[in-house]
Amino acid sequence: MDNVGFSPSRLPSMLVLTFIAGLVLLVVGAEWLVRGASKLAFSFGISPLIVGLTIVAFGTSAPELAVSVNGVLSGNSDVALGNVVGSNIANVLLILGLSALIAPLVVNRQLVRQEVPIMFGVSLLVFWQAWDGIISRSDGILLVLLLVLYLLFLFRQTRQNISADSEAIEAEVASGWDRHWSAQVALVAVGLFLLVTGADWLVTSAVSFAERMGVSSLVIGLTVVAVGTSLPEIATSLLAAIRGQRDIAVGNVVGSNIFNLLGVLGISASVSEWGVPVSVAALTFDLPVMVAVAAACLPILFSGHRIARWEGGLFFAYYAAYTVYLILYAQEHDALDEFSFVMTTIVLPLTLATLIAVTWRELRARRALRRHMKH
Repeated sequence: MDNVGFSPSRLPSMLVLTFIAGLVLLVVGAEWLVRGASKLAFSFGISPLIVGLTIVAFGTSAPELAVSVNGVLSGNSDVALGNVVGSNIANVLLILGLSALIAPLVVNRQLVRQEVPIMFGVSLLVFWQAWDGIISRSDGILLVLLLVLYLLFLFRQTRQNISADSEAIEAEVASGWDRHWSAQVALVAVGLFLLVTGADWLVTSAVSFAERMGVSSLVIGLTVVAVGTSLPEIATSLLAAIRGQRDIAVGNVVGSNIFNLLGVLGISASVSEWGVPVSVAALTFDLPVMVAVAAACLPILFSGHRIARWEGGLFFAYYAAYTVYLILYAQEHDALDEFSFVMTTIVLPLTLATLIAVTWRELRARRALRRHMKH
């Protein structure tokens, strides 16, 4: 915080202002970066499908990247890990939950068959890497290499659509005040600057918050920082749901989650000499929750390729319960044991039974439809 001339740990009011200013810079920086990068991609004739799956989804994860790398370099690895894990949990439970409550989300078949299983597989891989208590530099390099392979796979898969999308590309490039490449480069540069500055302010103030409140940096990263850096995804998905662009709402979340694990966590571990340490609390609770949330997407998206309102409500309720648990845990509250007992012995088994029943009903309906079509 030397660059702003004050210490937030000494000035509580300035600490709050710094935190808010950091969030604002992150959101604005991400918006400008996405806009500039998207226009540049269109200028080079890249398919809108590729832009949507990569630049838009990954661009909204730029705050997570900036915060996590800053956290690792400044010695606050708990914030870095908590930010990634918390953002992935929030993306599915909070963002998809709210989006589905606005309007049932129809899911593209490619996302169901490809991107969601990839998200689940990568979540398992990260959990396995963290099992020894650290995501090492070599683990991070592996994640980054997988990200490169994933991008190459997407490009190869969709390049046949470039000619079909040529009219859309030309229309996109010709529209807006930033149609010239110099304006696009300026947007990218300013967006990156705002992201880096916002991340510095956010991490510094978040750590000061944790110290003042007696809360661990991991909990702050899992909650306040995670939701704050997920604001671009929240804005993008909710706006898409309101406008009826429901496939975008889901694609943005799934793409962002993949990038958070492969890109954000991978780069953070790669730039750190000692990797990213994994606390016992993260290994025994938060990472398993992240894997379980990714797994929960499989039957819900599989059942009719849509997320119904009741399923969105279930996601949102679980996010509220997860947040309550973190708060009780941080405060070592007396109600923690009772809350955990109710969740693990009643709520979770009922939810699992419901998901199994929904999936079984969908499978029976599909078999009945196939038999009907044969006759």
